Amino acid sequence: MINEQIREKEVRLIGEHGEQLGIMPVKDALKIAQDAELDLVNVAPTAKPPVCKIIDYGKFRYEMARKEKDARKKQKTVEVKEVRLSPNIDANDLNTKVLAARKFIQKGNKVKITLRFRGREISHMSTSRHILDDFAEKLADIAEVEKPSKVEGRSLVMFLTEKR
Repeated sequence: MINEQIREKEVRLIGEHGEQLGIMPVKDALKIAQDAELDLVNVAPTAKPPVCKIIDYGKFRYEMARKEKDARKKQKTVEVKEVRLSPNIDANDLNTKVLAARKFIQKGNKVKITLRFRGREISHMSTSRHILDDFAEKLADIAEVEKPSKVEGRSLVMFLTEKR
């Protein structure tokens, strides 16, 4: 809310250089702002009485947009990386996949381990669950199981995330 949009009777006024000007009627605060050729901006509408500041509204909006943009830039998005395995994977191949997953986890990403079954392999699903358990055990020093292994269609899926 700026200038004439402010519908309160009294406001706490802060000057253009940050000094407290005290509690006064909105009309007087608006007159002071107009004399300085600036805007009266309601910066804390929930306070009792509301806090208004004498500033250039265009500049104020620009600064707020910059702060918002910087906050978005500093946010970290967590990606989900996938590592696919098959039930008849060899020990060395498993170690290679573990190293790839370790890199993903160290970068701060979540890892989805998918154990895919093709053809008749699906009948041995219960005996292949140990592959996912071994995978999680090898990464136990840096990762924890976020979602334990569960069946999704023709595959077993497990999620690992970085230890806190």
